[in-house]
Amino acid sequence: MLLNAKAVLLILLGGGPTIVINATWVGILQAALRLGVKRIYGSLFGVLGIAKEQFVDLTQLSSEELKLLAGTPSAALGTTRDMPDNAAMLEVIKAHGITHVIGVGGQDTAETLQGIAVFAQAAGYSLCVVHAPKTIDGDLEVGDHPPGFPSAARFIAKAAAGHNLENAAMPGVDILGCMGRNAGYLTGASGFLRSYDDDGPHLIYCPERALDLKLFLDDVDGVYQRLGRCLVAVSEGVKDSDGTLWVEHLKEVHRDAHGNVQLSGSAVVDFLASEVRKRLGVKRVISETPGYLQRCYDEASYVDEQEARRAGEAAARFAIDGQSGSVVITRTGEYEVEYGLVALEQVAGKTKVMPTHFINEKGNDITPAYVDYLRPLLGSFPKYARIKLPLVEKILNR
Repeated sequence: MLLNAKAVLLILLGGGPTIVINATWVGILQAALRLGVKRIYGSLFGVLGIAKEQFVDLTQLSSEELKLLAGTPSAALGTTRDMPDNAAMLEVIKAHGITHVIGVGGQDTAETLQGIAVFAQAAGYSLCVVHAPKTIDGDLEVGDHPPGFPSAARFIAKAAAGHNLENAAMPGVDILGCMGRNAGYLTGASGFLRSYDDDGPHLIYCPERALDLKLFLDDVDGVYQRLGRCLVAVSEGVKDSDGTLWVEHLKEVHRDAHGNVQLSGSAVVDFLASEVRKRLGVKRVISETPGYLQRCYDEASYVDEQEARRAGEAAARFAIDGQSGSVVITRTGEYEVEYGLVALEQVAGKTKVMPTHFINEKGNDITPAYVDYLRPLLGSFPKYARIKLPLVEKILNR
């Protein structure tokens, strides 16, 4: 404990906010305090706060404040996708005597942390760097799933179920856009709550498979002719047969500091809706995307809340033990998880796509195997009823 008392820990957040990211950094803070760390800072707006020397003393937060913060959606410390200069950051880190850095984020954050670690090592500065996982996309290269994904998947499942009821009440073609740059884990969750044979989404398109416009229109027309309606879920990251993002065909695109195209789910679904209206002649065609609600809607999965905090606690234990790397969640047994540590380079900048057995052969739906994978993560849901009554006999026989 005496050595731990001399440690100076810096916590930062990176990438998009989620509903449970605060639970993770609160878990880091509380575990570090239990381990005897006395000085714990939070960097405001991620790595930007390091470069600008904008830190807050997190040890001043009361237990009641921490309890509330852990259950608060979004990123209370602020976050960013920027990649500031490593030399400038190391100068600030050295000035404050920081010995440990823990960053909470996705693969781009892991890449940024790896850069800080490599630069510090080359400069001869002893710095322990740990990455705590976070992303709604569910696509970190190592581990079963990251915190943030189960809650976002739960939201998409409920949103799609609501769209299905709307589509049944006012039939037409409804196209729902979901987040997901390279992996369809979130889009695939739209099919989780289907109970009846004719429940939507009737078609689900993930970025792992190319989206051909003619085949898409044939799929939609086939469902519409059979059911008189069609609900579609499509990822904002869908690509054409050449591997080019559909959004790049539809609008001028911009890239973030990591080189990622800034996606717009609305551009894709609006285009697909216009094609359905124009080519299939369907009168009622709706296109919609929940946008950032997918990340921070205030209804977390219980499993996600618990795992987010424990991932943070594990990150603190590894860091204070002097181990650098990335925390991973591994599924075991019926449903249990273990928290381990892998090298940062195994996660940094890498994406895990959905395995083949989670997507059907035609590439327009998920399989029961994916539903089984999701089941322990999402929690319980309300059950919806249907009117199942015979028609009253006609009198006018029209």
